[in-house]
Amino acid sequence: MLVLSRHVGERIMIGDRIEITILSVRAERIRIGVVAPEGVPVHRKEVYDEIQAANREASTVRPSQAEPLGRTLATPPSFPASS
Repeated sequence: MLVLSRHVGERIMIGDRIEITILSVRAERIRIGVVAPEGVPVHRKEVYDEIQAANREASTVRPSQAEPLGRTLATPPSFPASS
């Protein structure tokens, strides 16, 4: 982990395209601003963790969900008779 000391108004660069600015410091609360390319998601860690947990949950198939799909796949398609 890289640990940096910064004053209000100073910035930190991550690569060439992500910029973090220290906006204010009050007691134990620090406000920061993040500038990142449009395609780069920026989340608080707790929100990121919730998104990851929801993605893991959504990617898990329960047996009760898979059974109807299995029946559908096991049934051969029927095609109309050609004339």
